[in-house]
Amino acid sequence: MERPRRVLLSLVLLSFACLGPAAAQAPKPAAPAKPAAPSQSTQPGTPKLEDRVLAVVDEDPILASDLNRVIALGLKQPREGENETVFRRRVLNELIEERLRFHQIDRFGFEAVPVDEIDAQVAQIRGRFPDETAFQATLKEQGLTLKQLRQLVARQLMVLTYVDEQLGPRVFVSLDDINSYYQGVLTPEMQKRGQPVPPIEDVRDDIRTVLKERRLNEAIADWTEELRREADIRIYFDAPAEQLPPVVKRITSPP
Repeated sequence: MERPRRVLLSLVLLSFACLGPAAAQAPKPAAPAKPAAPSQSTQPGTPKLEDRVLAVVDEDPILASDLNRVIALGLKQPREGENETVFRRRVLNELIEERLRFHQIDRFGFEAVPVDEIDAQVAQIRGRFPDETAFQATLKEQGLTLKQLRQLVARQLMVLTYVDEQLGPRVFVSLDDINSYYQGVLTPEMQKRGQPVPPIEDVRDDIRTVLKERRLNEAIADWTEELRREADIRIYFDAPAEQLPPVVKRITSPP
């Protein structure tokens, strides 16, 4: 089954495949907001907050540094009219959903993904930056090595494998579905634009692809919602920055 990566990556990979053109043409990655400093004095010897837990997914913590890393690498951009708090809350929610999917595929033990697929995704991330120096500097600022970034990409690509093998076979598009879309959606839209309506034979495969991707996305959303219902998720986004984080039993190493 051919993977409809154009749409899936936007849902599953925290926009690794939706990074757009090179940095010269793409919007500049938003600078991550640093965790709010604690109210205590910063005199020598005074404890200083370096990181904090924003959420815990089945005893697996998501840190402020995880969220900042996504933003710093340009993997998420604010939407038009979206303020910083709303933007960061949305990114955290997507990290929670990503973590849920990671936990699921970990239980299946998928084999390693092809190296060329990892290389392609890493190249797209690197393309967000004006040069290699800027890319390496951002990795260093976020506490990542290139090897760790590749490991993260590989893990996320495993989600695509799961989607292909577990959800893909459930998606079916009939000829009636295609005809209905052609008559009820495509034809009116082309007429509204004043453009000639192509014969259905010329667009049948394109319509099938659109409908398949749409239904696969719906299947991913349903799967993720099911994972949320079964998981123990605790969110501390609005907790005071100086508040001690919760005790968690499962601590994962950086990607």
